[in-house]
Order: sequence, then C-alpha cells, then structure tokens
Amino acid sequence: MARTSAPPAPGTTTSATGAAGGTEVGGRQLSHGLKQRHLSMIALGGVIGAGLFVGSGAGIAAAGPAIILAFTLSGLLVMLIMRMLGEMSAARPASGSFSVHAEKEIGPWAGITAGWMYWVMLCCGVAAEATAAGRIVNGWIPGVSAWVWVGLFMVFFCASNLTAVKNFGEFEFWFAAIKVAAIVAFLVLGALGVAGVLGTGSPGTANLTGQGGFLPNGVSGLIVGLLASVFAYGGLETVTIAAAESDDPKRNVANAVRTAVWRIAIFYIGSMALVVTLVSWKDPSVVENGPYVTVLQHLGVPGAGTIMEAVVLVALLSAMNANIYGSSRMAYSLVARGQGPKALAKVSGGVPRAAVLASCLFGFGAVLASKFWPDTVFTWLMNTTGVAILVVWFFICVVQLRMRRRLEREAPELLTVRMWGYPYLTWVAMAAVAGILALMTTTEGNREQLYAAGVLVALLITAGLLKQRRDAAAVR
Repeated sequence: MARTSAPPAPGTTTSATGAAGGTEVGGRQLSHGLKQRHLSMIALGGVIGAGLFVGSGAGIAAAGPAIILAFTLSGLLVMLIMRMLGEMSAARPASGSFSVHAEKEIGPWAGITAGWMYWVMLCCGVAAEATAAGRIVNGWIPGVSAWVWVGLFMVFFCASNLTAVKNFGEFEFWFAAIKVAAIVAFLVLGALGVAGVLGTGSPGTANLTGQGGFLPNGVSGLIVGLLASVFAYGGLETVTIAAAESDDPKRNVANAVRTAVWRIAIFYIGSMALVVTLVSWKDPSVVENGPYVTVLQHLGVPGAGTIMEAVVLVALLSAMNANIYGSSRMAYSLVARGQGPKALAKVSGGVPRAAVLASCLFGFGAVLASKFWPDTVFTWLMNTTGVAILVVWFFICVVQLRMRRRLEREAPELLTVRMWGYPYLTWVAMAAVAGILALMTTTEGNREQLYAAGVLVALLITAGLLKQRRDAAAVR
C-alpha cells in the first residue's frame, strides 16, 4: 500500500492512499487476518438471524401464506443490493464499504450520513441483541438476573473484538456453522413433514389455500409481511466491510456475494414456504413461540422449544459480535477520513480499539436507556434502526450508478463483479426502496419509525454539509 512521501508531524494524523477506505491511518494499518472460510461463513451467517427464527412470526400472522411472496420480493431486492455492493467492494475494497464510496461519488455529506446512520443502527442492534440474549439465559438460570448476563455478553464480545480480527472471524465462523446446521436440519425435517414421513401426514395445500386463501388479509397484510421481511434481511452488508481485512479482499468479497442468491432462496424463502405449508398461519403459537418452534412441535420433535431457544441464542450472540465488529470498522473508516473524532482513529495491533470501545459504550448506553427510559430515548433509538437499512440501501443504489460509470471510464479492469442489467435493475432497486418507504406511511407504527429516522437523517445531512462547507473554506 502506498504511503505519503513525508512522515506525519508529531501529534497529527496523516492518511495514506489506502486510507480512503479507512484501512490505514498515520502509518498504522488494519490487519488482514480474515480468511476465505471466514468471509464465506460471515456471509452465510449474515442471512440467518433472530429476525428469521422469531421475528418472521408476526409477518406470517399478518400476510398468511403470502409471506412466501413477501420474502421473495424483498429477497429479490436484497440480491440486487448485494450485487451492487459486491461490484463496488470487489473493485475498491474498503473497511467503510458503501460510506467510502458515497463520499467519493456524491460528497462528504453522503459518506457521513450513510456511515453514521449505519453505525447507529448496528450499535442499537447490539443493545437489542444483548437484552434478548440475557432474557433467554435468565429463563434457563432464573437465579441470575438477566442484566448480569447482558453485562457479561457485552464485556465478552467487546474484549474479543479488542483482540486480533481473526478472533472475530473464528467466533463468526463457528456461530454461522451452528446456524447453518440448524436451518439445514429444519429444511430437511420440514421437507419430510410435507412428504408425510414425519408428523400426522402430508398437509398437502390445505394450509396454503384454506382459511382465507393464499392472501387472507389482502394487500394490507402483504404490506406488513413485506416490511417484516425487509428488516429481517438487515446485516448482510457486514461481509463487504469485513472483506477489507481479509487476505485477498477482491476475490473473497466476489465469492461471498456471488453465493448470496442461492443462500437467500434456500434459507429464507424455502423455510417460509415450509412453515406456512405445515402449520396454519392462524395458529397463535406462530407468534408466541416462533414459527420454527411451532413447526418442530407439530412434527413431534422432542424438546423443540429448548432446541430453538439455543439456536436463537446463538443467532443473537452472532449478530451481536458481528454488529460490534461492523460498527467499529465503520466508525474507524469515518474518522480516518476526517468525519469524526480523531481519537477513534487509533490502531493498535491491527485493531481500531478506540472505535471498538466507542461502539460498545454506545451499545451499552442504549441498553441502559432500555432500562431507565424505555418509552422515550430507547424507543426513539430503536425506531431509527428500522428505517436506517432502507436509507443505506438507497445510498448504495445511487452510488453504484455513479461509480459504475466512473469505473467503466477510468478502470474497467476493476469490474470483476458486475451488477446485473445495469443500469435498469439499479433503477428498479432504487424505486423498490422508495416504494417500501412510501408503504411505511400507511401504518401508524411504521410512520413513527419514519419520523424518528427522518430526524436523524436530517441531523446527519446538516452536519455533513456544514463540515463540507468548512473544509471547502479551509482549502480556499
């Protein structure tokens, strides 16, 4: 990696050429300790979260069998988003991923808005996941308060992320392996249930066409299911952040993104199809216990509830670990480009430890907010996260349109991964994101999320434009 021609003066931070991606600051570089197997499993595990195992129940209750259509539509959108990310990340890997590209193609205000919006989303995710994990373990060991477990999980994963990046990679590798094994086992058992080998016999199409038909609650139900499925996909972007710290960023991110299509089709759409085929969408346990527990109990699998609780716990801890990693790298990339407090740009042992600590402190602050201000501060924070992923996806669409034109003109050899049907499918994805945001205005709860996120976006854009103006004035 090229360096600046002169050494930085004492007390100053100088970015090397690679610092545009947030990989080197002041001569200190992030390590490249992630291997292809780590990236592959991070990408695999990224599509299997607690939102799939538990949160999808509310979508099924609203949309009925049409949840298959909802996950298919949102899955197609996610495939396009990941393909765009893959094209940009394979061409120019960066620990700041889409934030780096937004800054270069649109302006510093866009990099600030997309990057810090994503950082807030991941940190709030850490809080939500730690709290949910604490409750699960408290149910197993009621003698120890859930808050004790929350604290232990926070400290453990903060400490593991302060060490070499390969530790994060190993944790995610094994967490993802457990989740993949669980979902594959579910798919096998579900297929046997549909075939009539397990359970009380093959259900046929009774649950798909009976009890109100395939679309029992009409378009309104489908909209609720669609929104639930979109938010369940959040987090896939972490693999493009992690790619910058792998041993071969261009090749690794390209391989990870290329396999996203069949992963989404099998894990999400396939499992939803099995759930609504095997059990009635009206079954209250689909929401109360989760769709996967309900199916396993229907098939007569002993200890189904405990098994799925353990899997959900792994999914929560995996997401928590990944979110601490992703948020710390995003924060580091932002400050490395002068878009945040310089203190967070310090790298030690190849790890941005100050950024890790800052991300964990924000996450723990959100945990405390959930205890002391559950209906005010915490509610506002969590409301912003639901829309944050859509804002980020919109930025990705805009940036890919501009970056693709630049690459074709200046460095076509870097386009080792290409967006399908460019530019038409990019415009389709952008319209879909805008359409989902519009659909959120139709329900009260989602309108509140839009308002909360709108405040945060407005603040970030304002801060970004003010900084951009100051920087321009300083140059003049």
